[in-house]
Amino acid sequence: MYSIGDLSRRTGVKVPTIRYYEQMGLISAPDRTEGNQRRYEKAELDRLAFIRHARDLGFPIEAIRELLTLSRHPEEPCGTADQIAREQLADVRDKIAKLRKLEDELTRIVSHCEGHTVGDCYVIRALSDHGLCEHEH
Repeated sequence: MYSIGDLSRRTGVKVPTIRYYEQMGLISAPDRTEGNQRRYEKAELDRLAFIRHARDLGFPIEAIRELLTLSRHPEEPCGTADQIAREQLADVRDKIAKLRKLEDELTRIVSHCEGHTVGDCYVIRALSDHGLCEHEH
């Protein structure tokens, strides 16, 4: 049996976040001691580690909920889990593409700044006038 502090230390998930996951139904509400302390089983530790890893990979809560549901049926085909991961990958690739555009624009803005005073600063002008940007962002 693990206390909520043990779970937090072992998984790197903060105590308030563990309570939030309980409220969201991602992990079961634990049994409590006579002193009203939460006591978790190994299964909840494993489940919390799964959730933490999925969150680190950027999966939204609803996708994690679905993956947890799928994990309860190991005999089922994994097509749905694969599709959830593919959607997450597409989302990450989209974010990377947007970040690359931002990087390109910021690089361009910084490289144009040759002013020695704020009044001559291209960075300040570009931030004040969206028309000076090459791309929509």
